Amino acid sequence: MLRNLWSYRSFVLGMASREFRARYLGSVLGSVWAFLHPLTLVFLYTVVFGHLMRSRIPGIDDALGYGVFLCAGIFTWTAFTEILQRSVTVFLENGNLLKKMSFPRAALPAIVLVSALVNFVIVFSILLALLLLLGRFPGWPILGLVPLLVVQQALALGIGTALGVVNVFFRDVAHLLTIGLQLWFWFTPIVYPISILGDRMQTLAHLNPMTDLVAGYQGILLHGAWPTWHAWLPQAILAVLALGFARALFRRLAGELADHL
Repeated sequence: MLRNLWSYRSFVLGMASREFRARYLGSVLGSVWAFLHPLTLVFLYTVVFGHLMRSRIPGIDDALGYGVFLCAGIFTWTAFTEILQRSVTVFLENGNLLKKMSFPRAALPAIVLVSALVNFVIVFSILLALLLLLGRFPGWPILGLVPLLVVQQALALGIGTALGVVNVFFRDVAHLLTIGLQLWFWFTPIVYPISILGDRMQTLAHLNPMTDLVAGYQGILLHGAWPTWHAWLPQAILAVLALGFARALFRRLAGELADHL
């Protein structure tokens, strides 16, 4: 499967580039909107929640602390859920393409992954530029974002691809995912620090695979601390298992996808 994807890398990159351009087709500013939107979000989270609402988190006294904490959590969650939400419908949305063209079916989730990575890089580049401007750049621990991102997106791709295949046969999956992600968001310490929860709730929160991943981002951007590697080892194992399950399910049902589209 990986060899096939590598052979069709130009197709994957071309489709991802086409999606990016099509998103802003017809607008006056064009792709500039890709930077203006996250820039607005960074401003709102850091200024409104930090300075105006005077939100605070334990151990951080300055006004910008909560804004950085919020940006790290929400942008990480957005990158994760973008893959999930797009992967679950990617086969249905490209049904005509699957029927008319011969290409590896796994190229469709790969296109979703590339598009999500581009969006993530744009958003986090703006956030890092702001931190550098404010003298809060985390330094070398910023490299810790790379393994966190790999694990996070691999987990999202595995779960999303499996759900996408099942959604072709049972269209309720996409609706259930929307509801599930709403509950999942509030169960993940994104807008609140996990320290405010009781001991029992903290134990339950750590069963959430996104808890320690989000905490890793927040620790890097807020405290300039390297991630606790062993804390997200279970997430790495879970990501490998999710990808393996998605691959097995995909190979088992790939021949029937076109018949149900």
